[in-house]
Amino acid sequence: MTISEIQEQIISEFSLFEEWEDKYGYLNEMARSLPVIDEKYKTDQYVITGCQSTVWLHADYRDGKIFFTADSDAIITKGIVSLLIRVLSGHTPGEILEADMDFIEKIGLREHLSPTRSNGLTSMIKQMKLYALAFKTKANTTH
Repeated sequence: MTISEIQEQIISEFSLFEEWEDKYGYLNEMARSLPVIDEKYKTDQYVITGCQSTVWLHADYRDGKIFFTADSDAIITKGIVSLLIRVLSGHTPGEILEADMDFIEKIGLREHLSPTRSNGLTSMIKQMKLYALAFKTKANTTH
């Protein structure tokens, strides 16, 4: 499935809920489906700066694709990073770098976050794209 198709799927899922309380509940549910990060990556080196909560993010590069794992000490943040991983994980660095992530606005997520959580969301996306850029650069220099 392409990044755009996954985003459309998420938009469709969130449209089933009318109240934001229910959408937060769905985010909490998504937090439970987050790919478990190995404890060895729960160090300062993998913490995303700019987040109100502590968020650890790790990326593996296998067969030309990036696979993310993460964790957070806050359930809503864990749900948000879970959404991002669902959209971006398993794609090539180029696809990740080109992804517009417009589903965030379309489901109304950013407008329902506090300014600090919204900044954290931006930091998470930025970090995921930085991983993609690093893997793309590394792949280009080894060929």
